[in-house]
Amino acid sequence: MSQMLNTGKELIRISPSNSQKLEYSTNDGRTWSQRFSGSSYGDFEDLTGNGNEILATTSKGLYYSRNDGRTWAKRS
Repeated sequence: MSQMLNTGKELIRISPSNSQKLEYSTNDGRTWSQRFSGSSYGDFEDLTGNGNEILATTSKGLYYSRNDGRTWAKRS
């Protein structure tokens, strides 16, 4: 797993300054915008693509997103 994911249309990464935030870039990483911020999921540790979803390992467990990291649900 990694701290950055290439979805084909954009890059998604764990923010280097705050591991509770995700950022995205649509210009190959030249500029970044915030995609998600939420402390209830803990600190993001790793990201990986899994078909039509993103999996994230956090300090509070395994979460998935089906909308490019805008919202997250716990994987049981």
